[in-house]
Amino acid sequence: MKKNYFLLIGICAITLGSCTTGDSGISTMLGGSSQALLYLGSKTVSENKIEFEFSRPVIIKSLNFEPSLKIASIEDGSTVKIKLEEAAKPGILVTANILAEDEKRNTINVLVSFRSRNNRMPELVINEIRTEHSNPRTEFIEFKIRSDGNLGGMRVFILGNTNASRLTIYEFRPVEVKKDDYVTLHLRTVEDSARDEYNGRKDESGGRDSSPEAWDFWIPGNTKRIHREASVVYVLDQDDNVLSAVMLSGEPATWWARDYFAEAAIFLFNQGAWKSIDGNIPTPADAVRTTGTTNTRTINRDETAPNTGTNADWYITVTSGVTAGRPNNPGRHSSQ
Repeated sequence: MKKNYFLLIGICAITLGSCTTGDSGISTMLGGSSQALLYLGSKTVSENKIEFEFSRPVIIKSLNFEPSLKIASIEDGSTVKIKLEEAAKPGILVTANILAEDEKRNTINVLVSFRSRNNRMPELVINEIRTEHSNPRTEFIEFKIRSDGNLGGMRVFILGNTNASRLTIYEFRPVEVKKDDYVTLHLRTVEDSARDEYNGRKDESGGRDSSPEAWDFWIPGNTKRIHREASVVYVLDQDDNVLSAVMLSGEPATWWARDYFAEAAIFLFNQGAWKSIDGNIPTPADAVRTTGTTNTRTINRDETAPNTGTNADWYITVTSGVTAGRPNNPGRHSSQ
C-alpha cells in the first residue's frame, strides 16, 4: 500500500512543534478508578483565552502558570476554558501545572508548555537561501518582513532529501520586527560569537554572515539541515497556515519520485503557497533549480518583482553575491 509520507510528516511536525509550544504534557494519575483519565492537548484561542482538552469532563482543583498569568475565570468540562485577566505577551513560552479531577475522583496532574497567542505575526517571504556549508560559512534561510509584527510562535520547516523523517523545525521566540526588516536563520552554529538576537538589538550577534542591520538567529549544532538536490522550506503560523514556501531541486526526476515530496507540493498548492507558472499543482519542473549554487552563490528571490509563488520568482546570484541580512544582489549567475 502506498504510504502517505507527507501527511505522516505533517502530523509529526505539528506534534513536535506543539511539544515546544502547546501540546507537550507530562501527566500522572494520582488515584481513583483504573479507567484512565487522559490529557489530550491545549489551544491558545486568543491573547487571553486558553483551552485544555481532557478525555472526559473534569474539575480543575489547581492551576498555576509560569511565568505567572492572572486567571479571571475557569470553566470546567472536557474542554477546560481559561480566561486571563489581561492578554499575555505574544508568543511567550508558558508552562501550566494542572491538577484535575473527574466525577469518579480520578485525579490527573499535568505539566504542559505552550506558546501564548500571537495575533501580530507579520507578513513575510523567504528571500534568500544558502544550501552549502564551508566553515565558517553556514547554510541559512533569510526572510524579508512585509509588515510590522512579532515572530513569537512562527515555525520553520525543512523537508530534506534523505527520507521521510528528514524534517527540521525551528520555532521563534518573541521578537518585534518592522516592515522591510531582514531576518536570517543560520542553520548551524560553528562560532562562539554567534548569538540569538532576542534582546532587541540587531548588532548583538557575531559570526560569518551576521549583519548589524538585520536580525540573526542560530540553530545549535553542526548538522546539515538543507539539501540543494531536494528540499522544501516552508513557514507556518500558529494556526498552521503557510506564510511562505519554496521548493528546491537539483535533479527533480530523482527526488520527486519520493511520495512525500509530491504530497508536499499538493499541500503547498492547496495553501496557495506554491504552484506552477500556469497556476496548477507543481511538478518537478516547477521547483527552483539549484544548479550552480555554491557557498558564495545563493538562491535569491527577485525583490523587484511581485511574489507569484512560483519558481519564476527565484534565481542563482553571481559568485560572491551572498547578501544575508541585506537586499539581494541582482546579478545572476550564467546558469540562469
